[in-house]
Amino acid sequence: MNVQLRPLLAQEATPYDLLLLADPSRKLVDEYLSRGTCFVASYEAEIVGVLVLIRTRPEMMEIVNIAVKETYQRKGIGNKLILYAIEQAKGLGIKTLEIGTGNPGAAQLMLYQKCGFRITWIDRDFFIRHYPEPIFENGMQCRDMIRMSMDL
Repeated sequence: MNVQLRPLLAQEATPYDLLLLADPSRKLVDEYLSRGTCFVASYEAEIVGVLVLIRTRPEMMEIVNIAVKETYQRKGIGNKLILYAIEQAKGLGIKTLEIGTGNPGAAQLMLYQKCGFRITWIDRDFFIRHYPEPIFENGMQCRDMIRMSMDL
């Protein structure tokens, strides 16, 4: 599958349909979009994946949102987006890249580990503290954020 990866252009509409797949809070999405860079994966002129990368410290960045349209999942697009983000971060001289996912996110945990991330800590009750409505994934409530990182 020939997927093109690039930054979202200023004149393009924000792909909220994808961003809200990974994070149901429009308020939080808008907050980190305002201080990060949104990258998109497109296939045949359709945006099928998205990733947002923010700087958290002078030599540290975090992938705060990554999503792929359901019909395009399990085709390697998420992997390509993560590897693209790693290259972008390296190009900026970043030393550590972080990512997090909800405790029921088994597929995400496997993908992130395959890309080189390692579990560093668990932010207990993250989703309870930051979201007014419960979030469910794989039939289980998201409570804890599994935090992962990699040295670049």
